[in-house]
Parts: sequence; structure tokens; C-alpha cells
Amino acid sequence: MALLKLENLHVALEDGTEIVKGVDLEVDTNQVHAIMGPNGSGKSTLAYALMGHPAYEITEGRLFLDGEDVTELAADERAQRGLFLAFQYPHAIPGVTVTSFLRSAINAVRKARNGGVDDPIAIPQFRKDLLAQMDRLKVSRELASRYLNDGFSGGEKKRVEILQMAMLKPRIAVLDETDSGLDIDALQIVAGGVKELVGPEMGALVITHYQRILNYIEPDFVHVFVDGTIVEEGGPELAHELERSGYKRWEKVEA
Repeated sequence: MALLKLENLHVALEDGTEIVKGVDLEVDTNQVHAIMGPNGSGKSTLAYALMGHPAYEITEGRLFLDGEDVTELAADERAQRGLFLAFQYPHAIPGVTVTSFLRSAINAVRKARNGGVDDPIAIPQFRKDLLAQMDRLKVSRELASRYLNDGFSGGEKKRVEILQMAMLKPRIAVLDETDSGLDIDALQIVAGGVKELVGPEMGALVITHYQRILNYIEPDFVHVFVDGTIVEEGGPELAHELERSGYKRWEKVEA
């Protein structure tokens, strides 16, 4: 079984409106899958549902992570098992510094993986790892002592999202329109960080409206997402076709 498996997944909003209407998908380590679709097709809803956001209910189907059925698990439990979501619009958390947030997150994951026994990362090792990753991702060291995303530029927010991913080392990373609002330099840095991390220990699901981030993270598989479901699948050439022709051929399906 693939590391991440979606089996006939249906997702509804709190008012019962069905947004995701039956998705089958498998993502393994050392793979990049791209989900591309028009605005309003349900891509972000799918991302939030995968992470366990309480406002998005899985009404039918199952979600498996490394062979375990995690459909009923809370977001923190999914994160502890290696699922990570990079937000399209990261939230600010005033009062919590980047350093404090990252160390707490790492220690929570370490505790969960150690059978509930505290196993905090040594501060010197944490600091060494943090500074190395910040330098690699061109994240200003000054941001480490600032409150998470509070007053950050769009590019700084996205770089810190990838910094979180680099520090937490998830098994599956879901990137929800991470390219949104990025200039070309920030896009290259963010994409480069993702490319470095995808390998034998991690796979990635890149959700995007445009093809441009895929110029820097070439996907192994592309899935066209329209009206809550996957309507076509292919290789990286499909992303280039979508860039040229858009989603016109599926307009009737969406209607």
C-alpha cells in the first residue's frame, strides 16, 4: 500500500454541502503528485480534510497513512504520524515565537513516536539544526525570535512554512497553493526546499492552480481536479497542456 491512500473520499462542509465527491489517490515516498484545478473546484477543501480540519467532514471513504486508517484521527494525531500541511494563507500567532513553536512541535512529535514518553530535543542540537535550515532556505535569522507570521511578508510566511517542513521531516507534505503571492525569487527558494526534502523518506502532494511552481518542482504525476473529483491523470506533460489550454474541456463537467 502507498504511504498515503485516499479511497473514495467524500468531504462536506459543516452545513452539509458536499465539496469533494469521491477521490481515489495514492502518494508514495520519493514522489511528487500535483493536483491542478480551477478556482472553486475543491482543492483546498481536500487539503484541509486530509489534515483533519474540524470544519471539513469526511462523510464517505477512508484515508490511510502508512497502512493505518487515520480517517477518524484528529489533526494533531495525523501530524504525529507524519502528515504535514503548508497553508495557502498561514495564520499569525502573536505571542509565540518561531523558535518556541518549532521546538514545541518537534517535541510533540518525538513524544508521540516514543509511546507518550517525553523525549525533548537537546537545545544545542535544535539550535544547530534550526540555524542550518534557516540559512539553507534563506530565512532571516531575525525571524526566529519574532512571533510566528506576525507582520511577516507573504514570502517570509511561505519560507517559514517550508522551514517547518524541513525541521519536522514529515512523511507526506501537502502544499496548498504555496506559490500564491510569491515573487520569482521566493518561489525558487520554496520550491528548492521541497525538492530537497522529497526522497526515500518523504512524498509530496502539491495543490496548485497554476503551472509555474511545477517549473521548479517537476511532478511525477498530475491530477486534474474539477468539481470535487479527479477527471484526468497524467505525467508532467499534462501540467504544460493545462498551462496552454486551461480547463475549458471540463467546463461541462464542472457545470
